[in-house]
Amino acid sequence: MAGGGRAQTLSRSCILLIVIAGMERFAFKGVASNLVTYLTDVVKMSNSSAAKTVNSWCGFTSMLPLLVAPLADSFWDRYSTILTSSLLYILGLGAVASTALLWTWSPPSNTSSSAFLFWSLCLISLGQGAYNPSLQAFGADQLDHDEELPCSKDDKSSEKKSLFFQWWYFGVCSGSLLGVILMSYIQDTYGWVLGFAIPMFAMVISVGFFRCGSRLYAHKSDRSIDNELFKNMLQIIKVTASKLSSGRISLPDDKSDVVELELQEKPLCDQKLGSNGGSNGKPENDTYMLENAKIILRLLPIWTMLLMFAVIFQQPPTFFTKQGMTMKRNIGRNFKIPPATLQSAITLSIILLMPLYDKVLIPITQTVTRNKNGISVMQRMGAGMFLSIIAMIIAAIVETKRLEISRKTGVQASETVPLSIFWLLPQYVILGISDIFTVVGMQEFFYNEVPVRMRTMGFALYTSVFGVGSFLSALMISVVEGFTSSGGGQSWFSDDMREDGLDKYYWLLALASAVSLLLYAVLCKCYKSRSEVENGNCK
Repeated sequence: MAGGGRAQTLSRSCILLIVIAGMERFAFKGVASNLVTYLTDVVKMSNSSAAKTVNSWCGFTSMLPLLVAPLADSFWDRYSTILTSSLLYILGLGAVASTALLWTWSPPSNTSSSAFLFWSLCLISLGQGAYNPSLQAFGADQLDHDEELPCSKDDKSSEKKSLFFQWWYFGVCSGSLLGVILMSYIQDTYGWVLGFAIPMFAMVISVGFFRCGSRLYAHKSDRSIDNELFKNMLQIIKVTASKLSSGRISLPDDKSDVVELELQEKPLCDQKLGSNGGSNGKPENDTYMLENAKIILRLLPIWTMLLMFAVIFQQPPTFFTKQGMTMKRNIGRNFKIPPATLQSAITLSIILLMPLYDKVLIPITQTVTRNKNGISVMQRMGAGMFLSIIAMIIAAIVETKRLEISRKTGVQASETVPLSIFWLLPQYVILGISDIFTVVGMQEFFYNEVPVRMRTMGFALYTSVFGVGSFLSALMISVVEGFTSSGGGQSWFSDDMREDGLDKYYWLLALASAVSLLLYAVLCKCYKSRSEVENGNCK
């Protein structure tokens, strides 16, 4: 990708890790995209139970990196974390495949089968919780600019960083698209055993590729601080408890410690960021933990404003698909488009349009803004949030039209509305374009705004947006359904698609997202990036 003077290339290690990330997405989507069908057809769950199970699992899977990342950052190096978590990942995939093999011989019982499948999915979640953020942080470590000198920022390295995140997401989307299309077809045509075994073998092959590339990798770690953190924390607790029991706690007689802490909070320009160290290279533990907490709290307002974007992205596999089921889906006489396949339009639009971002959009924005970088990361995220609002407005208009036609023609609940399913395509495509802006921007933003020691945590913050967004979407549905159906009213989520109020729900999401975008814009005015803070300290 190049745009004007932005010609950059990635190293072989970066390219290999992007391929590995794509294979992991292929494996995950190969299981997750059709899991609802497996739960209803094989495990014999009800539709509502299966949907709640999948939503809860996806939310849990997205949230888990936030819990695992501090351990990965503090006690393990990323290379070892990737290998260990990949084994858990493979075990989970293998366990899910074994349930399909076992249940081809004997039908599952309601208790034991569900419990075994639940723990198999938990293994996948646990493996992915450490694997994904560590792999991406390890990939970013391969970039040449990871020296972290706050007063010697290089524009070319910043461009290379943006290039890495864009191609990383391109690889992830390619793997996701292949997993959704290919594995759904194999599972429906050749059975669940093969359909779940292929993702497992794909993950095994990706681990083999990762091991084969060991000589190419640049291993960057900041273990001088982290390795003894847990041991030092226990020591602090022990000493504090001893002083409390003996009543020997006293204030310092001089201000030397205060001066030392002040110096630690303002590192010199030639210090490595994130070390928080003194002359002996080791930090005061309480200051170290306080600094980590302050970093997270600085990012929390921006993180919160991104949640509505994540809520909107819960609509394609649920209500968008439900819309499509009632619309005209015929191509020719015999073939009907499965409504869920339109979800691939999001990924396909990302894959097709991502290369144009640097070649077309960046030169245009450079001309308009007269800024050599085009648009900032925060402007990029805001643009994606705006496009997601446009997508929801279009979805509301199309749903209103569908309801009008349904009522005018008097179609029955089991009949299709004479409106082509391709009317849903624009909202899918616009969501894909918004993804290019916001999701890639989120990855780069959280990477930039944390020090080296917290890089895995930074990527976990990014994935947790979608985890919390999944739970928030479920909560909104419950609240809206309870409110609209109270007093004998018609629920917006009625099973009778002729009487539902999805158009009103889409307008509600668009309004809530617009408020979120407005607050985000205000926060951006007040927010100072980590580089701005560091450059200010160097002056």
